[in-house]
Amino acid sequence: MKLKKFEGNPILSPNPDNEWESLVATNPAVWYEDGTFYLLYRAAGDDKEHHIHIGLATSKDGFNFKRVQDKPVLTPDPNGYDAGSVEDPRVVKFGDEYYMTYAFRPYPPGQYWKNEYDQIEAPKLSEFAPKCLRENVGNTALAISKDLVNFKKVGRLTEPSLDDRDVIIFPEKINGKFYMLHRPKNYVGEEYGTDAPAIWIKSSDDMMSWNVESKLLLKGEEWWEPKVGGNTPPLRTDEGWLMLYHGVDKDFTYRLGACLLDLEDPTKILYRTQDFILEPETDIEKNGLYKWGVVFPTGNVIVDDTLYVYYGASDQWCCAATANIHELVQFIKDNTK
Repeated sequence: MKLKKFEGNPILSPNPDNEWESLVATNPAVWYEDGTFYLLYRAAGDDKEHHIHIGLATSKDGFNFKRVQDKPVLTPDPNGYDAGSVEDPRVVKFGDEYYMTYAFRPYPPGQYWKNEYDQIEAPKLSEFAPKCLRENVGNTALAISKDLVNFKKVGRLTEPSLDDRDVIIFPEKINGKFYMLHRPKNYVGEEYGTDAPAIWIKSSDDMMSWNVESKLLLKGEEWWEPKVGGNTPPLRTDEGWLMLYHGVDKDFTYRLGACLLDLEDPTKILYRTQDFILEPETDIEKNGLYKWGVVFPTGNVIVDDTLYVYYGASDQWCCAATANIHELVQFIKDNTK
């Protein structure tokens, strides 16, 4: 089974009228409430430094989106920890507040797609500068909002020494604790039990302090997923937490897998697909900034019986795909490893 791609993709494209989003509109978070879909997307212009922002668009049907304003809802702070970029948001809600995790860098990454895979620009600093600054390491922070337009940055969630992105908070407390998925790139080797970056999970009492030991949750096993990372906030179903994740093969092609986690103990995988459910096929998915093929979801919601998945195509456009949630859950159980 594969997710059904919207025939009208992309649902959001770069806007040449706004310098800050003239080149990129991609990797969107999504929230659905009171009949409206809110899409928070990664945006960037064609500047050499490649500063990255987050914009907002809304829709009533989940496919036809309009931008809310001509400026970002979140932007890098030139004097702060995220001076280089704010990107790849994921959104959940507790009470009347929205909590958005976002990846950041202390310096702009440069036009990275012109470099070798996974290589970004870094500043020339002295040997005494922290490694995370010298190497322009990617990390993750948290921002809070009551309206998805005005955000308060509340700080870093991950350790400065780690390259730690794909950080996702579960949308509910589980047995009194918050849970986080993350992908520390440094956790590789015999002592970590994985030969490539993988998905880890940890808990917290207050959503800001994640000092407990992290547990390896999921590592690559199939040919299409030597390297893996989390994608979208887990969604509660009757059969478990639906978690979508990406696999990156030896040719750097990104595909999407799915699993179900135990509702009471999300450190346990109940079912996990052998086969991927989304892959690069169209021109924009294979020929954007990245040329090797990228589909990268960062948002999903269930409305009635339909799962809406929102993904970035080649780090440049926003796209949508859907599935019947009951059919997808059954497929995950039937296709499990």
